[in-house]
Amino acid sequence: MSSDIPAPLIHFSHRADLDILVGRWGYQPDPRELPAVYQQMTDVALQAKARFWLQDIRRRTLNDPNTTLWLLDKYFPDMARQLGGRLYLAYLVGPALQEAIINRPGYISAEAYDDKPYAISFFGDEGAAIRWLQIQQTDKVK
Repeated sequence: MSSDIPAPLIHFSHRADLDILVGRWGYQPDPRELPAVYQQMTDVALQAKARFWLQDIRRRTLNDPNTTLWLLDKYFPDMARQLGGRLYLAYLVGPALQEAIINRPGYISAEAYDDKPYAISFFGDEGAAIRWLQIQQTDKVK
């Protein structure tokens, strides 16, 4: 029996044991859905004081270029400011989306974020993404 209830666009959880905010995207969103999602993400992150994020976007097939620019130029720097420190984002992506992201014009490697108030890296393996976030946490304690 099939259900007519759509899957949620995103599910958030704060892994207090890891100090990681996890966002699992359920499907490829229409860009018009994103403002409400990012407001929800803001609320959850501020409540948890979470600066280390794992975004599971394996069910997504593309990134909207206008949204990407807004994230990089406005949203991520603003979140870092509101959270009182550098924001770290590990994106868990499927192979096709990772290929599209890396090969798009203007792709910025993880090392290029050194002068930004946020750092982003892409992973095909959840364990590797979590390890990267944990290394960032450890490096910030020293």
